[in-house]
Parts: sequence; C-alpha cells; structure tokens
Amino acid sequence: MKRHVGGILLLGAIGRAPLTSVGPLVADIRSSQHLSGAAAGLLTTLPLLAFAGFSPVAPLVARRIGLERALGLAVVVLATGIAVRSTPVPVALWLGTAAVGAAIAGFNVLLPSLVKRDHPARVAQLSGGYSATQSVVAAVASGTAVPLAALAGGWRAALACWVALVAVAALAWLPRMLHPRPAPPGGGATAGGAGRPPWRTALAWQVTVFMGLQSMAFYVLITWLPSLERDHGIPAQAAGWHLFAYLAAAVAANLVTPVALHRMRDQRLVGLAGVACIGFGIAGLQWLPWTTAWTLVSVVVAGFGAGGVLVVCLSLFSLRTRNHAQAAALSGMAQTIGYTVAAAGPVLFGALRDGSGSWTLPMAVLCALTAVMAVFAVLSGRARFVA
Repeated sequence: MKRHVGGILLLGAIGRAPLTSVGPLVADIRSSQHLSGAAAGLLTTLPLLAFAGFSPVAPLVARRIGLERALGLAVVVLATGIAVRSTPVPVALWLGTAAVGAAIAGFNVLLPSLVKRDHPARVAQLSGGYSATQSVVAAVASGTAVPLAALAGGWRAALACWVALVAVAALAWLPRMLHPRPAPPGGGATAGGAGRPPWRTALAWQVTVFMGLQSMAFYVLITWLPSLERDHGIPAQAAGWHLFAYLAAAVAANLVTPVALHRMRDQRLVGLAGVACIGFGIAGLQWLPWTTAWTLVSVVVAGFGAGGVLVVCLSLFSLRTRNHAQAAALSGMAQTIGYTVAAAGPVLFGALRDGSGSWTLPMAVLCALTAVMAVFAVLSGRARFVA
C-alpha cells in the first residue's frame, strides 16, 4: 500500500516540473529560435490548450486499457515529449511541448479516478499530498532552470534533465502496469459504472464551473503578478520572491486543506474559505497600499486560497461520484472546460490591461469572477452525487 502511495506521489512530482522549468528560459528560447512575442506566448499557453484537448481522451484510454496502463502510457508520452522538444529541430519544440501537455492532461484526469478506486477513504489526504508534491517540485524546477541551463550548456539540456525524474517515476510505476488491479465489480464502464454522462447533470456543471474559475484565477495571477507588481513600483527581485511566496503558500494549503475537509460533513465551508482568501488577496493587490510588506501579505493569502481551492476541486471529482469510472468522466469534463478557460484567462486579462491602460479594470473583473466562484464553491460543495 505504501508503495502504491509512493507511485502516486511520484506521478504528482512529474506533473508540473516539465512546464514550470520553461518560463525562466523563455528569453533564451526566443533568442535561439527567433520567436516573436506572440509565438513565445503561444508556446507557454500550448500546454494548457493540450490539457483542454486531451482531458476528454484520457478516460476513454483508461476504459480501454485500464487506469494503471493509461497512466503508464502518459509517463512514456511525457518522457518522449521532453526528449523531442530538446532536439535542435524548430518544429520539435512545438511537438514536444504539445506532447508534454497531453501527458500531463492524463495525470490530471486519471489520478483522481485512481485515488477514488484504490483509496476511497483517503481522497482528500492523497489529493492534497500529490498536489503538494507537484507544487514543491514545480517551484524547484522554476528556480533551478537558469542555473541548470548555465551548468548544462543551454536551455535544451536544462529542459532535457527532467527526463531523469520521469524515468524514476516510470520504474516505480512499472510493477503497477505489469500487475494492474482488477476493476471493482460494477465499477467499470462496461458494467455501467460510469452511469449517466456528467455533461447532462447540473451538479457536474457546478463542479466544472468551480474548476474553471479557480484555474483561471490561478493562471492569471501566475502570468501577470510580476508585471502587476513592477508597474506599481515593486522591485523586480522582490516581485520574483513574491511569486515564490505565492507558490509556497499554495503548498502549505495543499497540506492543511485535507485535514479541514476530513472534519467537515461537506466541502462548502472549506471551499468558500479558500475562495475568500483568493478574493482578499486580489482585492489587496489592487486597493491596499503598494508597499512590499502589504503586497506580500496579499500574495501569501491569495496563494493559500489557491492551494486550498485546488485540493477541494480535485477532491470533488471523487467525492461527488460513486465509483472510479464516474470520477474519471467528471474529471475529464471539468478539466477540459477548466483548462480552456485557464488558457484564455491570461490573454483576456492582458487585453483588458492594454485596452484600459491600467490594472484597475482587469483586477475588478477578477474580483467579480471570484464572487461568482464563491457561489459555485457552495453549490458544488454540497454532499450530493452526480446522478
């Protein structure tokens, strides 16, 4: 059992690092590949588009070959994508990045289903555990990208280094691929375990909207927080540490939220508290005094809320369903739409900033959307099941 949990945490560890290691190296990639600003923006958005495009495919693959083998296939695709994008062929950068996004979409969708099937009594704890692992390794990948590039001789070698961690995860997961656990009686898609398609149920749409709004808020802040702070006079170095603090606060919430969820009858209060933290942080970034101290407070509170809400969303895929087939279907639906919204969010908010000439309008819109998120946190947090 401990070995199974270790395998889940390792899959979490490789579920963001191959993406977050790209951001600090974008300037080097642009220079060597002669990319325009728009092309560089598309490169960083492409994984989110892949999340949206491949999320509905993952449950179909799992239904055909099984959860363990589908996750193993995702590990192979991830390793291949990392290797391909590091080769000195211009189109390989794009193909490899798309493959990395497709593989991580598989992890995003299928891990909640696996947790639902194998650890139904520990959904919140394991969701928080692999989210925290994912966040920690992602932060390390972001922080070490530039030193690795200097040490290894360029951005391609720095990105390729992550194949090593993927190989470790593959070796750890191999026994589960070779000896997959049989699906519980009545729990598979062929036995009718998937039940009514989630697209036709109101509760599934409530979970989906909640997922989409929290994803959008997270990626808008990750994308624009440093620029927002610099425009208000915060030094670039301090802004960089604030982004680290945002991610660190999210990790803390990943660990604390499962404890709170375990003590509650449903998820409404925990979800609402996380959304309130996000709203306070966003409002603070716009309307509190622009000093380094006050900005740090706003960033940490928003990061804590984002980390907590993510755990709630991941847990809902299991807690709102009766079996792992339903969990995979709901996860696929919510993440397809959620990451589509997430991919559009930074672009739309950048356009609002350019069109209005200040951050007031985009931040006010983000505050309003956070209020909508609170409504769906309450609706999706009720102790009900997707029909």
